[in-house]
Amino acid sequence: MGDSVYDIVSMRGLLMSTLWIEWPMVVVGLWYGQAYVMDNEHRYTLSSFPKNSLEIIPVDDVYEYLWESSFDIASETLKVDFLQQMQSGSLQAERYISFTMQDINYILKVTKMLEEMSKDQIQPDDLGDFIKARYLSYKEYTDFMLKRFSFKSEPNIEPTPEMLNYLSVYNELMKDPLYFAVGLLPCARLWTWLAKNLETPSNNAYYTWKKENMDGHPEKHYKDLLNKHLDTLEKVEKANATFRIQMQNEHDFFCSS
Repeated sequence: MGDSVYDIVSMRGLLMSTLWIEWPMVVVGLWYGQAYVMDNEHRYTLSSFPKNSLEIIPVDDVYEYLWESSFDIASETLKVDFLQQMQSGSLQAERYISFTMQDINYILKVTKMLEEMSKDQIQPDDLGDFIKARYLSYKEYTDFMLKRFSFKSEPNIEPTPEMLNYLSVYNELMKDPLYFAVGLLPCARLWTWLAKNLETPSNNAYYTWKKENMDGHPEKHYKDLLNKHLDTLEKVEKANATFRIQMQNEHDFFCSS
């Protein structure tokens, strides 16, 4: 055994164990059967945890790790009644309209947050450029949606409790643009994954939703940025918690629709 001992305790009380490591490392967290640790130069997962034989795997892609550590929520979201009825074509039109109105409210509010943030002198420059680019993209999509549904001005849509909670997290994340970027990613990543995995035939009335969302490439905007700037223990831990909260908010949005 090595000469360093770390107690690993899940933040959610899932598991407690003791891990021996042969060189100085610090445990960041434990998520669903994998421990995440870092030393001064590298990031690692300990797979097959907590079996007797541990395999140490370098984690150079934090962007992908965030998704994998919350994949359980993605899987549960795919199972919600709203999406299953979309897939079968049995979803009542009223439910889809309500869902769409909440989505429009979401993009209106997030676009305004991005606009406000884009006016600041955000450092480093690549993070500032990201916020400005996301604002322009969200603004373009917002204008498209308002035109699609014949809104001549911004509609006053009453948010559901789930949407209020979702947007309140964004309001808090505005204090730090890096974690606002992390908070945006679950929506972009999850919707693409859901669209690809819904077995919706082309003659289904809701096939349009699948077609419009299945070809997204969020990695083009997020991957390099997050892998570059999530470079410390504290940042990775906070990013993972933020990502998971926003994934749960996405789940709750679909579940309540």
